[in-house]
Amino acid sequence: MKFSILALGSAISVNAAVLGQRATYAVVGKPEGFATGVTGGGSAACQIPSGIAQLKSWLADSTARCIVLDKEFNFKGSEGTTKEKGCRPASNKCPGNGGQDAINKASWCTNGNAGAGVTTIDVTYDTAGVSGLLVGSNKSLIGVGAKGVIRGKGLRIANGAKNVIIQNIHITELNPQYIWGGDAIAVDGSDLVWVDHCKFSLIGRQMFVLGNGASNRVTLSNNEFDGNTKWSATCDGRHYWGIYLTGSSDLVTMKGNYIHHTSGRSPKIGGNTLVHAVNNYFHDNTGHAFDNGASGGKVVAEGNVFQNVKTPLLENKGQFFGSPSTGANAVCSANLGHACVLNSFGSSGALGGTDTGFLSNFKGKTIAKASAASTSVASTAGVGKI
Repeated sequence: MKFSILALGSAISVNAAVLGQRATYAVVGKPEGFATGVTGGGSAACQIPSGIAQLKSWLADSTARCIVLDKEFNFKGSEGTTKEKGCRPASNKCPGNGGQDAINKASWCTNGNAGAGVTTIDVTYDTAGVSGLLVGSNKSLIGVGAKGVIRGKGLRIANGAKNVIIQNIHITELNPQYIWGGDAIAVDGSDLVWVDHCKFSLIGRQMFVLGNGASNRVTLSNNEFDGNTKWSATCDGRHYWGIYLTGSSDLVTMKGNYIHHTSGRSPKIGGNTLVHAVNNYFHDNTGHAFDNGASGGKVVAEGNVFQNVKTPLLENKGQFFGSPSTGANAVCSANLGHACVLNSFGSSGALGGTDTGFLSNFKGKTIAKASAASTSVASTAGVGKI
């Protein structure tokens, strides 16, 4: 077999270009707020997994890694399907097939959570979607452009895993027709987690959830939570199960996220969790954005935009400071290092929240900076926008 010198030179040139391009793969920027200090895979050389089996193995192992996704990794069908008894909850009064039925996880269909008038039905779902890929400590998972997609399976950072970065990844299509169909990212009993410039769409259950165990320091920044769906628990094309922050005394920074076309839990907060929600854009929510009910959390919400949000705050059974006025916002300076910034409202309800006694909980911690509320977040959040 013969090769021309010209062809061989071209091949070497192309390969060198590819290697050079891969050598530039790296986490972009650093987190603000509570997850400051996270390093993920650190100086580990970035590698591209060959397929879903290698991706699963690399994420779960005990080696510090930088894992690069430059294509879609499709888990749908990889674990078969499951057919079992589920239910049609009382909330599913949608005409045609526009509602969400439910998988009977944690006996949800039979313990009263499905509401009065629940109907037992057969459900068939993709098995891979209901359990996330385990993520070990010291991992960076990054996408290339808008190509890094995980379809049909989410991520689970738990069991003491810490120091994890997820950046520029789109997680989608986790049994969206079913409540309990799967969580995009679940964190439980972990620490130092940064989720940045990711997108979540067509998720059956929560787009992001902190479990009941302490998850300590978490930053969610520049993510797009896209609630558009044709399987809506509220029968209006909007996803209800958005962001669930009910861990044990967790510290959560939410900055620069675009949360749109949802109808609830955007976020739901409890478990004595301390939340700093700053410069997020909540758009087109037919139900509620914040729900500080149940056990309640401690929340400062500043510099956010609420556009077409029916109920910015559903209830407050914890402590909530909603940056109500320029005069009142000066109280933040002593503990957050800056005067809180006014929120912005367009065709939306009121936020409220004037509690200040808990602000000392922020003192001494690394706090994200605040800018004036802006809808420009919509153009900077999500995948392919770093």
